[in-house]
Amino acid sequence: MKILVTGASGLVGTALGKALARDGHTVCRLVRPGSRTAGEKGAGAGAGFDVPWNPATGELGGAGVGADAVVHLAGAPIAEGRWTAGRKELLRSSRVETTRALVNALAKMSVRPRVLVCASAAGYYGDRGEEVLTEESPAGSGFLAGIGQQWEAEAVKAEVLGIRVVRARLGMVLARHGGALAKMLLPFRLGVGGRFGSGRQWISWVTLEDVVGILRFALEEAPAGSVLSRMPLSGAVNVVAPQPVRNAEFTQALARTLHRPAIFPVPSLALRLTLGEMAGALLLSSQRVLPQKLEQCGYRFRHPELRAALAAVLAAD
Repeated sequence: MKILVTGASGLVGTALGKALARDGHTVCRLVRPGSRTAGEKGAGAGAGFDVPWNPATGELGGAGVGADAVVHLAGAPIAEGRWTAGRKELLRSSRVETTRALVNALAKMSVRPRVLVCASAAGYYGDRGEEVLTEESPAGSGFLAGIGQQWEAEAVKAEVLGIRVVRARLGMVLARHGGALAKMLLPFRLGVGGRFGSGRQWISWVTLEDVVGILRFALEEAPAGSVLSRMPLSGAVNVVAPQPVRNAEFTQALARTLHRPAIFPVPSLALRLTLGEMAGALLLSSQRVLPQKLEQCGYRFRHPELRAALAAVLAAD
């Protein structure tokens, strides 16, 4: 397949691009005007080529014509910098406005991709305490939940164009060299890590390897003349491992994997004073999310259990 990818130089995009290239697909990385290309960043090298596109105008380079699929991963990093009014607007626009521009660009194509896999986030559900959340659960409240609803609403508009849309609600992605886990490693290696707040809040996590596997799974369609043993994925899909854990369990498992103690809890007040609104949304909120649709469709997780997942992710360290 010829696959367009936005956010191709990010943590997930880089890993996905390499995996798709190994599978024999042609990967077209959509690059904004003035940005460094994926090749210049050393991201996804050898995994396709760059295609210029302008989210402000919806203009897409001619090399993007004839794509079979689109994976939309673009969005400013959630956990970089305090959430000032300007930062919050960037977080929103880099997801909502960019998705709108992408769908508008697809609408102008005479031959459109068959599938759009659009990243979303488990933050869609908001802070839900002990509630078990599946794809059928309603959206929550709060800043991240609001972005999630707007983000997905723009992606769904592609269905009117005859495109199958998958809204991939990602949990905490575990990877050595990026994301939340990478930021946690230093304090834990120094022996000063510990739970956040009460430690009772639920964390819905997933390894980067499984994220890539799930996105590839979402792209699959029946070849001509054949019958899939399952229907292609569509709609909301929770991209999380089947065993969410409490924050205290997560930090203990990480400490044991690193052969360090986890005896220095970080009080909720200290987190809120240091990080502001972001602390409540990212570190203290509780989301007990299950991958119901993936399990029903037969996806086999590489890393379903946390201790083994952390060991695998950190094995090369």
